[in-house]
Amino acid sequence: MVFFQFSKAELRLPGLLIIDTPGHSSFTNLRARGSSLCDLAIVVVDIMHGMEQQTRESLELLKQKKCPFIIALNKIDRLYGWNSIPWQHDIPKHLASQGPSTRDEFDRRAMEAITQLQEEGFNCRLYWENEDVRKNVSVVPTSAVTGEGVPDLLNLVVQVNQTLMQRTIAKEAVDSRLARGDRQLQCTILEVKAIDGLGTTIDVILVHGTLYEGDKIVVCGMSGPIVTTIRALLTPQPLKELRVKGEYIQHAFIQAAMGVKISAPNLEEAVAGTSVFVVEEDDDIEDLKEEVMSDMGSIFKSVDRTGSGVYVMASTLGSLEALLVFLQESKIPVFGVNIGTVQKKDVKKASIMREKGRPDLSVILAFNVKVDPEAEKEAKTLGVKIMTAEIIYHLFDEFTAYFQSMKEEKKKAVAQEAIFPCILGVLPQYIFNKKDPLILGVVVEEGILKVGTPLCVPDKGDLRIGRVVSLEVNKKPCDKATKGQEVCVKIAGEPTVMIGRHFDAKNKLVSRLTRDSIDCLKEHFRDEMSKDDWKTVIHLKKILGIQ
Repeated sequence: MVFFQFSKAELRLPGLLIIDTPGHSSFTNLRARGSSLCDLAIVVVDIMHGMEQQTRESLELLKQKKCPFIIALNKIDRLYGWNSIPWQHDIPKHLASQGPSTRDEFDRRAMEAITQLQEEGFNCRLYWENEDVRKNVSVVPTSAVTGEGVPDLLNLVVQVNQTLMQRTIAKEAVDSRLARGDRQLQCTILEVKAIDGLGTTIDVILVHGTLYEGDKIVVCGMSGPIVTTIRALLTPQPLKELRVKGEYIQHAFIQAAMGVKISAPNLEEAVAGTSVFVVEEDDDIEDLKEEVMSDMGSIFKSVDRTGSGVYVMASTLGSLEALLVFLQESKIPVFGVNIGTVQKKDVKKASIMREKGRPDLSVILAFNVKVDPEAEKEAKTLGVKIMTAEIIYHLFDEFTAYFQSMKEEKKKAVAQEAIFPCILGVLPQYIFNKKDPLILGVVVEEGILKVGTPLCVPDKGDLRIGRVVSLEVNKKPCDKATKGQEVCVKIAGEPTVMIGRHFDAKNKLVSRLTRDSIDCLKEHFRDEMSKDDWKTVIHLKKILGIQ
């Protein structure tokens, strides 16, 4: 049995509302109410390059939200020898008409893409081979350039919707015809933008219910709930995108499902990715305010109340949530958050970390947002690093590399202050010079011996014997020696000290730790210290009387 038969397709859907997600990730921000902005997703995979990291992120989100989807295997026109026919709809027949080498290349690349998808946990089939859309994900070969396969894709979208979501579609049709006072509204903000002549507007997706001009609405704002009145409901001209600037058509009301631009006062701080509520006669406006701001609760829980961390920005609440979860898992602290274009005020907030002595955290991680030119100038002046990326992992990699480089610079700056713990035993048969510079053979009994380490003899009243100026292992110079190693050490800096007179080979030599040096190790060199090394620190603190 073959599921898909193009010629017998029966259309029962009133229409399709398509949202292009790269510009806004609102569909990822599903609420505890259990509703989803997206009924069916189309995931585009490049047949020439296979799965990208961004695709894996999208698939993971769809898996988490249990959202059905179709794979558009795009760029088939790039296959060698492909004979294009614009807007060709019967792809299996069209594929059979291609040359043998082209068909072989398609089979190979399609199988590679399907294998990659199966590695992510999805059973996939080319749509004409898919007998059960409930168990297998359909893959549709397409070309965005020539339109080949796009009719197949649209027809499959309709059939999958009618097969998997027949009850949902019927319910939505009833909900959209409810009387004004009985509305069950589901409306989500996609983007917040300023429009000449209209001021700040919000582009929304109306999934259930009806919006009327003059409705009082409550929306989520960065500084608190916003209560305002719809001044105009606007849609683009036919065959135009909502986000493209141009002439708009004004409506007295809009029924679901539809993308619409809302013009209303005081929308400057509206948060993309959050819900819009209409205030009805029987509604308690304070309850609506509390509910609309509940979307921000998880965001502020991710902010480090101690006041140390990076400053995070994203295009929508959904993408901000995704980034914060990733940063939390990566143990990167967050000091502040915001949504939208990076402005001067954001740079000033991020610069607080530099004032607190943490230049490594004076960073803005901007996910899928633009940076205002004035903000860039301010960042250079205040020493704030702005990192931008459209893929979370790229942002993480850039920050990790930057943080590591800053950490290494700081280590170099405080290297003289850091004294690593060590306990040394003198090898009496290897005493080559008895006074300054002392040249001895020693065994590292505990800790780490490094060039530059100051040494003392606790048995002789913490006698200072100098600082390590060089180390040799098997006549080869080295920078450090660890537990169990035998090394030749050259110690200089105390001309009056002599082995055999002031101390002898039976006495242990230890690094001359201080309170400041221990604090320096904790702050900057913790990753170079093992648990045993810290035990040695505790032991030496007792011996040297360090509080």
